[in-house]
Amino acid sequence: MGTPLESREAQAAEVLDRLYDEYPDATISLSYSNRLELLVAVVLSAQCTDERVNEVTADLFEKYTSAADYAAADESELADDIYGITFHNNKAGYLTSIGETLVAEHDGEVPDTMEELTALSGVGRKTANVVLQHGHDVVEGIVVDTHVKRLSRRLGLTTEETPERIEADLMDLVPESDWQQLTHLLISHGRATCDARNPDCDDCVLEDVCPSSKLDSAVDRASGEAWN
Repeated sequence: MGTPLESREAQAAEVLDRLYDEYPDATISLSYSNRLELLVAVVLSAQCTDERVNEVTADLFEKYTSAADYAAADESELADDIYGITFHNNKAGYLTSIGETLVAEHDGEVPDTMEELTALSGVGRKTANVVLQHGHDVVEGIVVDTHVKRLSRRLGLTTEETPERIEADLMDLVPESDWQQLTHLLISHGRATCDARNPDCDDCVLEDVCPSSKLDSAVDRASGEAWN
């Protein structure tokens, strides 16, 4: 039976404690060896699996090794190089534009501020947060991807609906020291157990405190819709 704790603060603390125990090695799953590769990988990962991104970037990062390489790339050729990535044509345009901006405004380096990162093509706050956290060791916010959005609503940590408002709500709720790892823990749990369509509530370490548990609730708080 899923019964959340009395306060959101207590609920968040309990969720974190249990997920830290369940996924002690949770971390970013994209493959990269420098800040530019990280930025490119995160841009490519939008609406695409990290596994697929890693398959594509294994060759991509051998061919394009600097911002100047992306800036000078033929966009159609680059689109072919990332074929198989969701919206590969659009993302090829983002990468060439990013390369041009990095060369023209940042001496070919990946900037280290939210404002400068989100000024790049195809880079929103989520992507910028990932690059700041894992490229520059700057934790300025919480990365809200589809897993974090789904699980934070499903577990009763927030009722907000947009990534921006969910991030702000979670930043007020969760200690800053846990901001980075919260994302990895929720992503790990989303992939292993609490998927979008058919979460395995019978084998979930959070089932007894989850207000969306299929064993107890008729409604998925992530979507606001009845369970199938």
